[in-house]
Amino acid sequence: MYVGALTMDILLGDVHSLKEKRSVVRPIIAEVQRRFPAVAVAETGHMDLHRRTEIGIAVVSSTAANCGAVMDDCERLIAFHPEIELLSARHRLYNEDED
Repeated sequence: MYVGALTMDILLGDVHSLKEKRSVVRPIIAEVQRRFPAVAVAETGHMDLHRRTEIGIAVVSSTAANCGAVMDDCERLIAFHPEIELLSARHRLYNEDED
């Protein structure tokens, strides 16, 4: 079993309040959940900043290749949103045999 973790640091465009931030971030998270129902996705950081967010995605798979492919697809989906700028993306892969 492999567990993949994808953490994305995102700069939001023309956002001036936390309420506007939610109106940008929630649809992105909902789209990832709709397109990839087998992944877990949530806003995981920068909760108090209105122009930054961190989105975390977790994937469980029987192969490392599938885990990586799903994380790549999720990253690509989020990166193509014109209202955001993807500052960084960190992929981590864990294997149940690792201690």
